[in-house]
Amino acid sequence: MQHKDLLLVRLEAIGISLRDSGQALALLALGSVGIETERLDNYSDLDFFAIVQPGCKMRYIDNLDWLISIKPFGYCFRNTADGYKLLFEDGVFCEFAVFEPHELEHIPFTPGRVIWQEPHFDSQVCAPRINQGPEPSGDIQWLIGEALTNIDVGMCRYNRGEKLSAMRFIQQYSLDRILDLASHSEPEKNVLKDPFVVERRFEQRCPVLASKLSSMMQGYNHSPQSAMAQVAFLDEKFGINDAIKKQIERLCSQCY
Repeated sequence: MQHKDLLLVRLEAIGISLRDSGQALALLALGSVGIETERLDNYSDLDFFAIVQPGCKMRYIDNLDWLISIKPFGYCFRNTADGYKLLFEDGVFCEFAVFEPHELEHIPFTPGRVIWQEPHFDSQVCAPRINQGPEPSGDIQWLIGEALTNIDVGMCRYNRGEKLSAMRFIQQYSLDRILDLASHSEPEKNVLKDPFVVERRFEQRCPVLASKLSSMMQGYNHSPQSAMAQVAFLDEKFGINDAIKKQIERLCSQCY
C-alpha cells in the first residue's frame, strides 16, 4: 500500500476508534488529508482534530488508548496543551489536537473534512471562525525598512563575533520581511496558499524570488554574503535608501 493510501486508511481507523470510545463527537481532517487531498503524496502526514463531548477533553489527552489500539507508537510527545505530535511504528506521522465543541470558535484553522461524526453532532461547529493567521503588513516601505535595519543590526553582531545572532537577524528576521514582499516583487502563480505559513509551496508560488533564496541564506559563516544578496534584491526591486545601503556594504566589507 502506498503511503498516501495508508494515511487515508489510518484516518478511517481513527474515526472508528473515536466512535467506539463512547465520548467523542467527530473527527476533522485538515490540510492535505482534509479538503486538499490533491496535495496528498508520499511525504504527507496526518493533521486532525478530535472533537469530544464537553468535559471529556482531558480523558482523550491523558490516555491515548484510542490511538495506540490502532497501531503501536514509535515516538510521541505532547507539543501543546491541546495535543501531540506522534509517529506510528509504520511511519505514519500525526499532528493532532483534542477540542470540545465550544473551543473551536476561538481556534485558527483552515476548513477541513469531517471523517466521522455522531448523528446528532452539528458539523457547522467544524467551520472555522478564524481561518487565517495575522496579515503581514501591506506597507511596502515598512517591510523594506524592517528588512534593512535587521540586516544592519545583524552585520554589527557579526562583526562583534556574534555569528549566531547575526544569522538570525539576517537569514531569518530580514528574510521573513523579504518573503512578505514577494507578491510586490512578482506576480504570484495560481498555487494554493497556506494562510498561516508563508513558506509553504513558496517555490511554486514565487519562482523568481525562490531562485534567489539560496544566495540570501548561505549559513552560519556566510551572513555577509547573505546580507549583500538581500540588499541587491531589495535595491533591484524597490530602490533603497543610499545611506543604509552604504552602511551595510561598509559593515560587510570589514568581514572580507
